[in-house]
Amino acid sequence: MTFLITDQAPLGDLRARVGGKAHNLFELTDAGFPVPRWAVLGTEAFDIALAAADVQVSDTQMTLSERLAEAAYAEAALQELLIPQQVREAISAALEYVGDGNVAIRSSAKHEDGAANSFAGLLDTFLNIAGIEAVEDAVRRCWASTFSPRATRYRQIRGLDFGDVAVAVIVQQLIQPVSSGVMFTADPVTGARDRIVINAVLGLGEGLVSGAVDADSVVVAKHGGAVIEETVGAKGQMIVAGDQGGVRTAEVPGPRQQVCSIGADLRSGLAELGARLERHFGAPQDIEWAYTDDAQIWLLQTRPITTLEDESGFEAEHFGEAVAPDALRIWDNSNIIESFAGVTSPLTFTTARALYTDVYREYARSLKVAPAQLDQMEAWLPVMLGQFNGHVYYNLLHWYRMVGIAPGYPLNRRVLEVALGVGEPLDSTTARQLKPFAYAGPVLKAFHRSRSTLTYARRFRGIDELVQDFDAAFEEFVERHGLSDVSTLDGPQAYRKFRQIHAEVARIWGPMMVLDAVLLTSVGVLAAMTKVFLPHAPEWFGFAIVNPGSGAVSLEPARALTDIAAFARSSPELWAFIDSADPATAYPQLVEYAEDGDRSWQELRRKVDDYIDRFGYRCLDELKLEAPDLRQDPSGIFHMLRMAAPEDAARPNDSAQAYLDAHLHGLRRTIYDALRAKIQRAATHREHLRFARTQGFGILKSLVAVMARDLQRRELIDDAAEVYLLTRDELFGLYDGSTGRAEARAAVTRRRTLQRYYHELKAPPRFTTIGSSYTATELTAAGWSRAVAAAEAPAGTVLTGTPSCPGAVTGRAVVVQRPEDFSSGILVAYRTDPGWVAALPFASALLIERASPLTHVAIIARELGVPTVVQIGGLTDAVRTGMTIHVDGGTGTVTLLEEQPDA
Repeated sequence: MTFLITDQAPLGDLRARVGGKAHNLFELTDAGFPVPRWAVLGTEAFDIALAAADVQVSDTQMTLSERLAEAAYAEAALQELLIPQQVREAISAALEYVGDGNVAIRSSAKHEDGAANSFAGLLDTFLNIAGIEAVEDAVRRCWASTFSPRATRYRQIRGLDFGDVAVAVIVQQLIQPVSSGVMFTADPVTGARDRIVINAVLGLGEGLVSGAVDADSVVVAKHGGAVIEETVGAKGQMIVAGDQGGVRTAEVPGPRQQVCSIGADLRSGLAELGARLERHFGAPQDIEWAYTDDAQIWLLQTRPITTLEDESGFEAEHFGEAVAPDALRIWDNSNIIESFAGVTSPLTFTTARALYTDVYREYARSLKVAPAQLDQMEAWLPVMLGQFNGHVYYNLLHWYRMVGIAPGYPLNRRVLEVALGVGEPLDSTTARQLKPFAYAGPVLKAFHRSRSTLTYARRFRGIDELVQDFDAAFEEFVERHGLSDVSTLDGPQAYRKFRQIHAEVARIWGPMMVLDAVLLTSVGVLAAMTKVFLPHAPEWFGFAIVNPGSGAVSLEPARALTDIAAFARSSPELWAFIDSADPATAYPQLVEYAEDGDRSWQELRRKVDDYIDRFGYRCLDELKLEAPDLRQDPSGIFHMLRMAAPEDAARPNDSAQAYLDAHLHGLRRTIYDALRAKIQRAATHREHLRFARTQGFGILKSLVAVMARDLQRRELIDDAAEVYLLTRDELFGLYDGSTGRAEARAAVTRRRTLQRYYHELKAPPRFTTIGSSYTATELTAAGWSRAVAAAEAPAGTVLTGTPSCPGAVTGRAVVVQRPEDFSSGILVAYRTDPGWVAALPFASALLIERASPLTHVAIIARELGVPTVVQIGGLTDAVRTGMTIHVDGGTGTVTLLEEQPDA
């Protein structure tokens, strides 16, 4: 049994026989590091298994689909293999060598855990295995995992030789740790090499890997050991044992205890061990460790850190702005987060960036901006948005420039800050220096600014007629391009239609951007008037008084859902279906029941179909091309219909009107009402325009889906979803010939890897850059960091935000990332988008961490009379689902109370 190799074998050149992971264990053992006893079934055993299973791996060139089919056969054959006798004897000998007790079984592929290829998480590991039969099954599954779809894709993407596939299997003594985890001898996200990052959980580390247990995290300085950052995760009930310097001996009662699994002595020992490992291997290491109750730290494996640079060779991709080395830029996502939250695909971002450019260019033309000044705007129009680590930001200084196109800049810029919800206003000196363009002389400036001002005044007076003209143009646009049926189009046809729509949409939408300017000016004037006429008005009044009114189209989706839910609840059979059906398959079932059932089923289907026809594009992340809308995936409507019926779905908000009636009369009231009416009409028009915008993006989504299927069929991409990893120009290039297949595949490979890391980052709401260099070190200094769980705030904590709708509510907090996860209580969210409106009738109050009082959902919440507070710093870090909190929408305060809800 020459293929059974123990940890006492000479190191030699064993990598080809034992794989990367076992080779690293040999190095650890040989260097005297503490490693639990182990042995390895070399790759010869794998070759014997392949022969016994009649599996042959071709080394010829194949497409990914062909390679996946070959691998699927091999995976299935190995999973069903009867272990050959000589291998069975080697397994028995390995178990005898490592000693009594349970074992860990780990794959160790030839290229695994190397500096070039990590295979991190792609091959299988099994813990707590006991008995020869269970060990044989684990060995069999380790072999099979080398042919899993994820490992096969990785090999294909990395260009590895499939004829050289080889995997060994480690059999290792399983120790029973007090705590365990991973340690990085450099920051795996930022790449900073002056620190050591330790993550840990109590007990076995599988809870850390699966995410089932909240991990503890500590970052210490590599030299000196000072604690830079520490986070203690909440843990369930468990027994903790160990010495005082490692983990405190105690029984942890109750469901949410703050007990650290990384004591001071353990932290110090790990840091010292990590530094030794880095010196030994000559590179930063990713280390798995375990700590036992006799104060012993054991090393389970180590590999080079799989950072962006080290594992993939890919540097993070940023879409910023090319500027002078000393030029300041402010990046803020306060309002854009409503449209493009979190990691956003390259296709969505580059499409949106181009549309913003074209739309605002047409807006300037509509205000009679002269050609010479339009040319100057090209220096900043194309870069009004930026994208860093996959997150979208306003290039804020250019938005101040855009506001300067219309008259009234000093007033408009202040209202802009409120509308965007920016955390800090721009200083007056900088703001005054920001001009959208310059003129050759004062006379020319006076002439052109006068012409733009007169044009703006006409637009201001005739805004209702302008919206009517838009409606007619948009209706004709929809009739020409269609909103739903793209089934007859092929890829090239979809490409041509996409480009045509892209070009048309700016001409339709550009002139309508004057509506935003009208609102900025009007709201600013009304705010000044309020300060004079109503000097003691509460803060929320200024926002509530400009709400668009009950006729806004934005309210209709929520009302329609309430109507459907009420109808379904009138029939026990219908509601049982809504309440129990899997949302993913509910719509096809409803179609079937409607065809075979009575009129109530047919009526329910009619109502659902009508909702999808009217509001199918108003969905979560509706402006993200990668996010399916209800026409593509109707499951979302069934999630919403499951919500409990509100006690009082109709809560008209008359607080602002009541305050006005009580405090303002006579001529002042007449003047005030006239301006307010103008603002409310403009706000209603704006909500209408936003819904039309959503429909336009819906058309683009349908066309991208057609192109994606076409590109996959032609094997230009491997999966339809990969189309969203291309930029707009790269996608166009696959049809006009300017992008080659290899170039597109390389871009997809790079960005797929990058996006995994983007999701691990915590994006700051606002940061500044100097020049155009966006290195990891510079962005870390600007506020980018690893995403770590924060400790909940103690009872008695008072959080403050911006009051948006008055009302006092005490109740149970429900913190959600998606509206379908909410059913009742106080709705708490980091951010929202228009797709959240359907949840508002079921909320007793609304709290949003990142939103302005003029954001879409805040406006609708006021119309529904839902007490609302926005711009609450640290909200979703401090509040957890189940907490009892008191919300005062009038003062903008949120108080965490002592009492807890019943279990």
